[in-house]
Amino acid sequence: MDGKVTSEMLVRISGVNPRKCMKCGKCSGTCPAYDEMEYHPHQFVAMVESGNITPLLNSPSLFMCLSCFACVDRCPRNVEPAKLVEAVRLAVVRQQGGNHFKPEQIPEILADSNGTDIPQQALVTAFRKYAK
Repeated sequence: MDGKVTSEMLVRISGVNPRKCMKCGKCSGTCPAYDEMEYHPHQFVAMVESGNITPLLNSPSLFMCLSCFACVDRCPRNVEPAKLVEAVRLAVVRQQGGNHFKPEQIPEILADSNGTDIPQQALVTAFRKYAK
């Protein structure tokens, strides 16, 4: 990706209007990955709205989001925070070397799970989190 990633670019990619957010936090309250995320769904929206996206581009929270869209279902204003998370993630993945992990690491990650069940949704979304 050439050039600097901007809030306007993320809004255009996602199709989300972050100004609709009334900052009620319902999206974050329903997020199953809440405890794992540095920035929660409502914070993603607020940061994109304010133009403070540099911390988001460097946040491991991008890769903790399950892409389950629970936040989208819960939002009373139809802001769709998950789409903003996906747009930020896409911007990072498009930057050369911005991949969270490589596909060949997936078997190792599965082996390191110590026999615990990894939800199928987590595996599917994991494949969306790297560029080919």
